[in-house]
Amino acid sequence: MVGVVASGLVIAMAVGFSAWCARERSLRRTHPMAGGAHTEIQLPHTAEFELYHNDFSLCSKKIRMCLAELGAPYLAHHVDLIETGGYETLSRRFLAVNPAGLVPVLVHNGHPVYESHEILAYAAEHAASAASLTPVDAAARAVMQQWIDRSSLIGDEPMKALEATAGNCVPGLTVPLFTAMMRDIPVHRIVEGLLFHRLKMRPMGFLAFKLLGLSRIGAFGPVRRLIVSSRAEMVRHLAALEGQIEQSGGAWITGSEFTLADVSWAVIFERLQEACWAEALLTPGLQAYWSRLRARPSYNEAMTAHRHPFVSAGADRIREEIARRGDLAAVYAL
Repeated sequence: MVGVVASGLVIAMAVGFSAWCARERSLRRTHPMAGGAHTEIQLPHTAEFELYHNDFSLCSKKIRMCLAELGAPYLAHHVDLIETGGYETLSRRFLAVNPAGLVPVLVHNGHPVYESHEILAYAAEHAASAASLTPVDAAARAVMQQWIDRSSLIGDEPMKALEATAGNCVPGLTVPLFTAMMRDIPVHRIVEGLLFHRLKMRPMGFLAFKLLGLSRIGAFGPVRRLIVSSRAEMVRHLAALEGQIEQSGGAWITGSEFTLADVSWAVIFERLQEACWAEALLTPGLQAYWSRLRARPSYNEAMTAHRHPFVSAGADRIREEIARRGDLAAVYAL
């Protein structure tokens, strides 16, 4: 009799959980959104500019630095990613802001602007600012756009196109940091992504990093190959960047004028530092460029002031693992 009751309870719980999942999936449906401003959408707002962002998100860093350079005040809404605590991007509240479930989103007078490269251009055009982040000269603007594109994270599976952009190399190089940060994230939070994330491979990857742990990812063939390939392509992108700065004859990518291209590359350098790659990958010339970037007040406002404690703890764990001279240390030393 007890066994029958227990079986009945298990079945009832399974049915209840399945019903809950089905309902939540219907309420948390995600779909891609076209980049740019959506004037047909009106969101609740209390400020001219509102930014939905994440402290750790590469694209969020870019928009924060852009707005800081422009001196454009905004109301900030921090939205957690799994790396910083949970899938808040999959919450009903946030999906009402961006049905794609992605940060950042800039809201201007209630109208959302999607995709970071589109947000950059939109903010530079619409913020009331004496500063200009786009060159007047058409040739310089074309160079700026070329280097914005080369820094961008593009596609649902960016790691399959490492040669296309430096931004696409960033996820692979961030794997050690992702793994270190997952130690602080409960498994049930990652499982939420398996239930509701549009791209199942992403939460599956985070779960694998959690289970493998930092001491083993350097020896795990597929992960090691990804990191090594990402590193090799990033070196190529960085060499091209250094060549462009030298060719420009100035302190910045297009010459003497600081532009949106420099904003876009600043976040790449910040991630290399966060994931403990800067020392290994940055030449003296690029170190000098990075020093100039860090000297700008916008860098501190957009990045240093938003350093998440999980990132700092993760970087410490990577350094400890490198000091152990295991498989991960060998990957960093290549």
